[in-house]
Amino acid sequence: MNRRTFVSLTAIALASSLAACNTTPNSTEAASKRREIDASVEGALKRLYSSTPGAQAQGSKAKGILVFPSVVAAGFVVGGEYGEGALLVNGMPSGYYRTSTASFGLLAGAQSRALFLMFMTQEALDRFRASSGWTAGVDGSVAVAKSGASGGIDTEAGASIVGFVLTNAGLMANLSLEGTKVSKLDL
Repeated sequence: MNRRTFVSLTAIALASSLAACNTTPNSTEAASKRREIDASVEGALKRLYSSTPGAQAQGSKAKGILVFPSVVAAGFVVGGEYGEGALLVNGMPSGYYRTSTASFGLLAGAQSRALFLMFMTQEALDRFRASSGWTAGVDGSVAVAKSGASGGIDTEAGASIVGFVLTNAGLMANLSLEGTKVSKLDL
């Protein structure tokens, strides 16, 4: 096989793979995917509330909570993150979303974490829902919550969006969510 044939076959295989990723799932597949995401979201939220003092009180004040139960980050020098989740309004799913972030630098390996964005004002929630693609730090400023000295959570007073990042080791602090992109899933 010559180089031109190899490149052509590789391009065809890549185009086929990308086309398969962009197809809209049928209604049975979509319903199954929604149930899967809902179950993961519920489990992740319970884990946040049980492991982070003050998170449930913060969540009860939120107008909406966007939950990504598993955001997987992987890469070698150039990396990325991807996860799927749901927006909860009044405790009920109100839309399904994906998050992605690209990163560059000295990195290798893979890790998973849960990401929670609590919209504390109706205005912040409405802006998020009206956007066709939302980016943290551009379309909304996110104050990342961290454990305080009293065992509760510390956030910037009056923050309209509060973010929590949870790993197997617990709540992550001193982390920026800037550049995290969120877009709607067609489910």
